[in-house]
Amino acid sequence: MRVFVAGASGALGMRLVPQLVDAGHEVVGTYTSPEKEQRLQALGVTTLRLDLLDAEAVRRAVAQASPDAIVHQATALAHAHFGRGGLDAAFGQTNRLRTEGTDALLAAGREAGVTRFVAQSFAPYRYARIGGWVKSEDDPLDPNPPPKTVQTYAAMRHLEQAVTAAGGIALRYGGFYGDTNDGWSDLVRRRMMPIVGDGGGFMSLVHLDDAAAATVLALQRDGPAIYNIVDDEPAPAREWLPFLAKAIGAKPPRRLPAWLVRLVAGEAAVVMGTEVRGASNAKAKTDLAWTLRFPSWRQGFSAP
Repeated sequence: MRVFVAGASGALGMRLVPQLVDAGHEVVGTYTSPEKEQRLQALGVTTLRLDLLDAEAVRRAVAQASPDAIVHQATALAHAHFGRGGLDAAFGQTNRLRTEGTDALLAAGREAGVTRFVAQSFAPYRYARIGGWVKSEDDPLDPNPPPKTVQTYAAMRHLEQAVTAAGGIALRYGGFYGDTNDGWSDLVRRRMMPIVGDGGGFMSLVHLDDAAAATVLALQRDGPAIYNIVDDEPAPAREWLPFLAKAIGAKPPRRLPAWLVRLVAGEAAVVMGTEVRGASNAKAKTDLAWTLRFPSWRQGFSAP
């Protein structure tokens, strides 16, 4: 297929593009930072600088590319600052890309006759904090998001509803790792990711290469559908954070009481450290015939 990849120069996009090319697809990839253009071109991509928040520019770009499929991987997380403003402050631009940008791509796709649409969503933190610790796509999302996450959760819900209503596929990825700039390692080295309270909040992770592989497979699947794209081992913070610290040669993460984290970082940080649920990948593995290179973060964190 001829595949239009919005956000091709991002962390996942740069892993996805080579796999799409290897699978025989022709790729038109968008970027926003000029320094990324040559890297994309070296991968065999037809490049296009594009602002997804300019709906008319998106319409023209998709019409000109005339793709068979659109993959929406655009985010603005490279320089996100996570502080007391919570996810809503850190994800402000990304939330717009997941709402306005998604709507612009879907509208452009409809006009161009595109019938396949795959978009990036997120699995961690979002499932209802009741019952079992590992959730499937059929389980309810959290009806009461923590303070300062409401806009971010709403943006992901908007993306998923819009994409599936159009017959597309939304991929709820786990927390990405596997790149020197994935964010996790730097925060752990700086001891800025403490274990909060009992450290019981679950996280679902996925290596970037495995996430890209699942995305290629999703392009071959008819929608509408939602898939958790996570590894086989959702785990509480008290397990995976110390393991990551040891794997990268960092000091063990600090352990902080919930009351102190609530005072310093806010309620959302406590909820994410102690209450959030993980996600199951059973549906994606079955429907997409997806095989993970790194079934667990235990293998992936230690990989070169």
